[in-house]
Amino acid sequence: MDIDFKNGGVSVLREAIDGTNEGFVTIDENHKIVFFNKAAEEIFGYTRDDVIGCELDVIMTPSCSRDHRSAIESFVKTRGPKRIGHESELVATRKNGDTFPALISFSVTEVKKDLFFTGIVRDLTETKKLQEDMKRAERLATIGQFVAEITHEIKNPLMMIGGFASQLKREVKDQKSLKKLGIIGEEVCRLEELLKDLGELYRSDQVAYEEIDITALLKNLYAFVKNDCESKNIEIQLKCDNAPLLIEGNQDRLRQVFLNIIKNSMDAMENGGTLSLECQTKGDLVEIIVKDDGCGLSKEDLKEAFSPFFTRKEHGTGLGLSVSKRIVEDHKGRIVFLESEKGKGTEIQVSIPALNR
Repeated sequence: MDIDFKNGGVSVLREAIDGTNEGFVTIDENHKIVFFNKAAEEIFGYTRDDVIGCELDVIMTPSCSRDHRSAIESFVKTRGPKRIGHESELVATRKNGDTFPALISFSVTEVKKDLFFTGIVRDLTETKKLQEDMKRAERLATIGQFVAEITHEIKNPLMMIGGFASQLKREVKDQKSLKKLGIIGEEVCRLEELLKDLGELYRSDQVAYEEIDITALLKNLYAFVKNDCESKNIEIQLKCDNAPLLIEGNQDRLRQVFLNIIKNSMDAMENGGTLSLECQTKGDLVEIIVKDDGCGLSKEDLKEAFSPFFTRKEHGTGLGLSVSKRIVEDHKGRIVFLESEKGKGTEIQVSIPALNR
């Protein structure tokens, strides 16, 4: 049975290939696309009508296209396969301009002396992400164990120092000595907080996830900080619908994230101001926005904001946003600065996948 590839192939063959999970892309000797199955449409974002008759360049990066064209020309001249019959990893391009890693195996078919080259395409985006997640988890487990051991060795002496400082404060009457003991106590507390944050940043244990209503969580935080805001001349606003916004996550850890962001905003408004908490759904995401009109960040500081130990606070550990970023990423979400300008405030957004019910 002859198959007329230039007209899309026979219906039986098309149905069989359309039922596969891999993308099938067939080109002729001139690099023109002559077949494009449903899986290829899903992978690349193009319809058949978009690409049939077009050159393969439309779905490949320029460098990959040049290499592929060279391999096809070489095969046509010599019949000596380079990529034919082998799997190759390369970078492909979706319709929206995004690039992604793909695994492609090539085969060649001769029909009435015409050569047709078929690439079977697998999108490796999720595979690569899983591999990176595994590597990251392994690194965190190693670092976490090291941090836990160091913390254990440091924590006990710190507790003793803090305890002795407290005892001496009750016995010492000299004001200069009392002031020095107060500083010792404050530094001990700061170091204990630093150890706690380090443990959070590099913790590798699995935490329990459950259904969480972000609306209820933000309302709880609003009530929790409201009095403190009023004492600092900060007007706090909550802009959320009453409808539940459900995600899957760990309540305690997410509460830690939003409380940290809120406190950062409060600290940035030494002379008072307005603090806004907003939550909404956007597509398949739940978005939480915390906005203040405080001191803001410079462009240079903005680049370093999520880096461990970066802080402009006199007594800050510089780990709050790093820990928050880690927690949000563990929830398959992201945390970004939508806007921040020196002297004009900051707007930070947390996006987490909505719970599919």
